Amino acid sequence: MIDPARSAAGPPSELDKLRRRVEALSRKRDEAEARLDALLSSLLPLDDVLGDTRRRVGALHEARSAREATTVAVALSEQIDAAHLMLRRTFAGQDVSPMDAVGRAVDPLEMRVVGTEPHPTWPDGTVLRERLTGFRRGTSTLRPAEVVVAVPGPAPEPEAEPVVDREPDPVSAAAAPAGGGRAQPRRTTRSQRQLPRKRPGRRGRRSRRS
Repeated sequence: MIDPARSAAGPPSELDKLRRRVEALSRKRDEAEARLDALLSSLLPLDDVLGDTRRRVGALHEARSAREATTVAVALSEQIDAAHLMLRRTFAGQDVSPMDAVGRAVDPLEMRVVGTEPHPTWPDGTVLRERLTGFRRGTSTLRPAEVVVAVPGPAPEPEAEPVVDREPDPVSAAAAPAGGGRAQPRRTTRSQRQLPRKRPGRRGRRSRRS
């Protein structure tokens, strides 16, 4: 049954439609601003932690002993871990989560292969590690992960440790010429060589032949 009041009013005019659209856009704008304010408010404690971390870095440079430097370095590491955890919690509140691609097969929609590495046991195309962490927002990709994937082959040999140059021998350094030429042998005295001294012998007079 048709409402007589609505029928008498007639269909909505273009002005009424425009007014409703403006009201809907205004509500969406208010909701977006409220979400933005909530996000920025959740990041303020992170700014406090990073400011304190910067202060601790300055204390590390001003440390007067190895023990003091170690104490400050441990506290600085804990501070960085806390800041990272706070940031990840803020992401989770916005439905943003890391992909955790290691051990999974490559997905071209979420990952970008930036390198390969032989591996004796992992299947071909399995993600070995992430060079850049990928993130999702809900079910959509916020940022693709940059990954290194496995290919068939033996595992690469570990890199040899760099050879550390030893400090030069002060004796050899003193014997070396200043101009960089060939080093001359260092002369030593009899006492330094610890050689036995010869006993003075009696010199006999030569007999003259008559």
